[in-house]
Amino acid sequence: MPDAFTNLVNGYKDMMSNQSDPRVKDWAMMSSPFPTVAICLGYAYFSKVLGPKLMENRKPFNLRRILIFYNLAQTIFSTWIFYEYLMSGWARGYSFRCQPVDYTESPLGLRMAATCWWYYFSKFTEFFDTLFFILRKKNQHVSTLHVIHHGIMPFSVWMGLKFAPGGHSTFFALLNTFVHIVMYFYYMIAAMGPEYQKYIWWKKYLTTFQMVQFVAIMTHQFQLLFTECDYPRTFMIWIGLHGLLFLGLFSDFYKTKYTGSDKKRKGGSAVTANGKSNNGACMPVLEDDESKKNGFNGTYPKIKEYNSCYSNGVNNGYVANNNSNEKKVA
Repeated sequence: MPDAFTNLVNGYKDMMSNQSDPRVKDWAMMSSPFPTVAICLGYAYFSKVLGPKLMENRKPFNLRRILIFYNLAQTIFSTWIFYEYLMSGWARGYSFRCQPVDYTESPLGLRMAATCWWYYFSKFTEFFDTLFFILRKKNQHVSTLHVIHHGIMPFSVWMGLKFAPGGHSTFFALLNTFVHIVMYFYYMIAAMGPEYQKYIWWKKYLTTFQMVQFVAIMTHQFQLLFTECDYPRTFMIWIGLHGLLFLGLFSDFYKTKYTGSDKKRKGGSAVTANGKSNNGACMPVLEDDESKKNGFNGTYPKIKEYNSCYSNGVNNGYVANNNSNEKKVA
């Protein structure tokens, strides 16, 4: 047992020192995986235990204006990361067929690595999605799937940043940030009030857009199974499996939400054919009990259900499904 433990420790040290990218060694949070792991575990504990406990005897917070600002900030942040991915490689000659990692000290190589770090940082800003649920006492929507996904993404991105900050698999981050631009903008408009929802008539196409993203990611990653490329196959397979997993989740949500083939309603939540709640893919964020406090003028429909569909686990705005026979409230 001591020898096995010693070999494990020595293997870890060798991996961190000799197999990782030395350029990122001294960057924030990059010297060791343990800070990232600790934050992710703390996030999971707060989301499922501490947060709901702290809010147990408190009234839910009204976060409408905060959500508008948050989604605006995330839209701008995602736009900047997307631009940096383009300027550091994907608009500067990156190959869609096979793109090795540039481990040199070249300006573009360093810029790409820095962009990967900011993408890694963005995974922590997405923790606010869960915080907003908890502060509004919507704990039933902080599903195990939601927490696991948000909890593992920072570590997954950390691994890529530590060992392969650039190259082929950054196509995943490029597409994901572009989808986030559209998604956060959509949620920002939705959170501004019912009178603005006429400008987001394209809401049902957002899920289709997200599914197309995952198909593109899988196709792009798994093509390396059939061609030689100087890129770590481990990361190619890992990212490709991410795309496969989320394509399945979003396909199930799309069928439940839009096709009506196995859709049922129970207590304002989508329920699949096997009777399980679909809260992991469709979760409310703002509801009508906040409409009186949000500072908007005019008459608001009483909203029976809000559905906010996520990409990469993000839920930030609201979409109202109004029934015409509902009463109006001021």
